[in-house]
Amino acid sequence: MPDTQFYSRYATDAENQQFMRKYGSEPYKAQTQWVADHAKSLDIPFLIHLGDVVDQQGKPDQWTVASKAMKILEDAKVPYSILAGNHDVILDRDYVDPSSQGSATDAQRNLAAEPYLQTFGTDRASKQATFGGRDPSGFHEYHIFQAEGQKFMVLSLSWRISDAGLAWANQVIRANPTLPVILVNHQLLNIDKDGVTPLEVPYGLMLWDKLIRDNDQIFMTLNGHYHGAAHLTKMNAFGNPVEEMVVDYQMAYQGGNGLMRLYEFDLSDNEIRVLSFSPWVPQKPRATLNAFDQAVLTGANEEFTIKMDFAKRFARFNKDFKAAAPTHTSLVEQARALILANYTDPAITTQKPAADSEDYPQVSGTLAHWRFFGGADGQPVPMGQVIQDRTGNNPVSRATLNIDGVVGAQLGDVVWSNDHHYLSAAPGSVRFLNTDKNTPRMSYFTTATTAALNAETVPNGYTVEAFIKIDRDWTAQKHAWMNIMTRDGKRGSLTGFNGGDPESPPLLFAISSLREIQWEVVPERTGARDAKTNWSGEIIADKWMHVAIVNDNTTHETILYVEGAPVLRNTSDAPGLATLAANMPWVIGAGSWDGARADGFFGSIGEVRIVDHALLPSQWLTSRRST
Repeated sequence: MPDTQFYSRYATDAENQQFMRKYGSEPYKAQTQWVADHAKSLDIPFLIHLGDVVDQQGKPDQWTVASKAMKILEDAKVPYSILAGNHDVILDRDYVDPSSQGSATDAQRNLAAEPYLQTFGTDRASKQATFGGRDPSGFHEYHIFQAEGQKFMVLSLSWRISDAGLAWANQVIRANPTLPVILVNHQLLNIDKDGVTPLEVPYGLMLWDKLIRDNDQIFMTLNGHYHGAAHLTKMNAFGNPVEEMVVDYQMAYQGGNGLMRLYEFDLSDNEIRVLSFSPWVPQKPRATLNAFDQAVLTGANEEFTIKMDFAKRFARFNKDFKAAAPTHTSLVEQARALILANYTDPAITTQKPAADSEDYPQVSGTLAHWRFFGGADGQPVPMGQVIQDRTGNNPVSRATLNIDGVVGAQLGDVVWSNDHHYLSAAPGSVRFLNTDKNTPRMSYFTTATTAALNAETVPNGYTVEAFIKIDRDWTAQKHAWMNIMTRDGKRGSLTGFNGGDPESPPLLFAISSLREIQWEVVPERTGARDAKTNWSGEIIADKWMHVAIVNDNTTHETILYVEGAPVLRNTSDAPGLATLAANMPWVIGAGSWDGARADGFFGSIGEVRIVDHALLPSQWLTSRRST
C-alpha cells in the first residue's frame, strides 16, 4: 500500500470531504476493506504500508481517517506493517551525505510529541499476530509472516533512520539468521525523469552500504516517496540479486485513485508476480469515470514477473528452504478477475482535432484570448511583438530584455513554433528557451498598463484555459515554480491580506518544484483574506496539456482540470480574482517576487483564454465550434 497521504487529507471535513462528496466512498477505506474481504480467498498473509500515512502530520483529523482505515485490517485479523514517511514526522529534512545523520533522524525527535507514535504506537503494533518488535524509538518494526509453508521477515524502517536504528535493524536480522527479509522504507529508490528508469539516491545508497549489501537475507526492498514506479536489480556482496522496487501513485489522478499492489510469491514456479490495481475505481459511480480511471495498470513497471529460484537464492542462510506442493492457480490472475468482475474501463471518447484555426467555441464573456502563432518555425519572436487579443481589448507584447532584475536574456530566448496541442485550433505556439531562475534569465509578454483587463476581478466566476508544454529538459533546480501566467503586484499590499509570502503576486498560474500545476489566487472579497490554491498531480514533461480552471459562483468551487479530468486538490469559497491596481499588467511566461521579475516559464505556450463566467467542457478550447 503506497503513500496514502492525500486519501487521509481529502477525506476530512477541513478539505470538504472531497471523495465522499463526489464518489460516495473513500479510497483508503476501499483499499483496506478489499484486502480484508479477500485475504483468505487470495491467501494474502500480510499487508505492507510504505509510509506518508497522512499529508499533514499536525492535523489530527487526517490521523483519524488513517486510523479508521487501518482498523479495518485489525478487525479482520489481517496483519500489516506501517512506517512513518516524511509527511508523518514533525521535522522533515532530507538526507544529503553522512553528516546528515547528525540531525532530523529518529534519534533527534521528541518522541512524546510525534503524532505518528500517538496513532500507531508500539502497543497497537504489538497486537498484530506477526509482530516481532520495535526499536527503542518506536519508529521501526519487524514482523514475521508465513507463506506457502515458509517464514519471511518484513523489516519496516521509518523516515530517516538513525545509526542506532540501523544497528537495531542489523541485530534483528542476525537474531533471525534463516529468514528471508523484505526491507521496507519510505525512501530508497527514485525514478529518473523519463518516468521509467530507476535512479539511486544518497539515502538509498547509504542504506545499501550500511544494511543491504552485507545482509544476504535481504532479497527485496520496497519504498514509496517518489512518484511513479521503477525496478532495479542489484548484486549484493555475496553475488546474489536484491530486487529493489519503488511505487507511489500519489501524484496520479485523484491522489492515487486507490491504486495499490499485490506481490505473489510462487515458490513452486520460482516467480514473484506483480499486479498494480485499484479496488476503489470499480466502486466509483459509472457516470464519474473518465480515461484516467484504470482498475488495473498494465505498464512494464506496473505488471511484471521476477524470476527467482528461491531455494538457490536463500541457500547461504537457509539450506532447508523449499516450497510446499502447489495448491492454487495464479493468485494474481484471481485478483485481476475479482477486480474486473462486472467492470470495464470507461470508453475513451475520441475528440476531433480542429478543422481550421477558427474551429473552437467562441463564447460570450471572453475577456481575453491570446493565440501565440504567426512567425516562421524556430525564428525569434521580435522584441515588442504584439500578440493580439481576439476580443481586441487586451493585447500582450514581448517585454524589453533584461529589465526589472532579469539578467542575460537574449532575443532567441523566445521562438515561434509550429508545434501545438492536437486539440488546439491555433496552428502554433511560442517556445520559451534558456530560462534559469537562478540568474534570473527569462523572457515574457505583458499587457499594457492601460489594458482594461488589469482592473478585472471577475466577480461572477471565471474560466481560465491554457495549452502548455513543459520542456523536456526541465529541472527543479532551474525551473521550479516557473509561471505560466501572473498579474503584477505584491499580494501583501492587498487590503485584508493575512497570508504567507506577501511578496508574491495576487495570482500565480505556475509549475511547482514537483511539476504540479499551481493555481493560487487571492479572492476578491472584503475583510481578512488569504490565498487559495488548487494543485494538480505531477505533469509529464515534453507533452502538450490542456489546463482549465473553472470558478463557479453557483457551487462556490474552483476546479482545476488537466486534459479534461478534475484534479483532487481543489478549493472552495474563493470568489473572483483580486487586483492591486488598474495599471498592474498581466504577465505571460514569468512572475515576480517582491516587485522584481522572477520564475520564468521554460517550455511552450499555445493559447490562453480568460472568460468572465464558468464554462462547460463543451465550451472549452478543446471542443469544436459545432458542439
